[in-house]
Amino acid sequence: MVEPLFQVNVACPHCESEYKTSRVRPSFKKASGTDTDFYVRYKEINPDYYVVRVCPSCGFSCTENSTERLNSVQKQAFAGKVGGQWTAKDYGGERSWDNALYTYKLALLCAQTVKEKNRITAGLLHHIAWLYRDRGETEQEQRFLSYALDEYTRVFETEGNELNNARLMYLIGELNRRLRNYNQAVRWFARVINDRRIMDAAMIRACREQWAVTREDMKAEQFELDEEARLLKEM
Repeated sequence: MVEPLFQVNVACPHCESEYKTSRVRPSFKKASGTDTDFYVRYKEINPDYYVVRVCPSCGFSCTENSTERLNSVQKQAFAGKVGGQWTAKDYGGERSWDNALYTYKLALLCAQTVKEKNRITAGLLHHIAWLYRDRGETEQEQRFLSYALDEYTRVFETEGNELNNARLMYLIGELNRRLRNYNQAVRWFARVINDRRIMDAAMIRACREQWAVTREDMKAEQFELDEEARLLKEM
């Protein structure tokens, strides 16, 4: 019988030792739906539990998109903040929800310590919010969505030209909507819809759909847009 997990060898960006970490076989990734902020829900095993790699030797935790090798300044920062307190643990096997949450928070601490790119930090924060959503812990989900929103906004300000702007702008709008920042949500959705340079039809359609959802949210809460957002609504 084929096991859902398989192991791959990875090299630690900090201590450069090799270790094994688990991944989910593609045949076991059975999605049951996708939320409007791109969270994919799975019927059985959740591949998100295995995104973070944790070095058992030094504790440095990261994802496949993180920096491949740390420089001397980053290594010193990590050793002082995290590595010096690490006791050997192996997260290379099957992970529970609690294990997954721990690995993400450890990766977040590592990313902040070595000053990783904002897009990496934003993704980690967003994944933590999704884990809390899975458990129905709304307060914690909202807290981490708010942190993720701040980071995604910084990504747009600093790296916007290098990324899929439409997708990032939509996501900023959608997180604002989920956090009930309706004026900001409308502004971001409108930017995608009204920017003639944006040719991403799927994201333009998604912005129109979520703008309509925002209107329903506001109606239910008897929320009035500010004057600037009201003008956008009428365009």
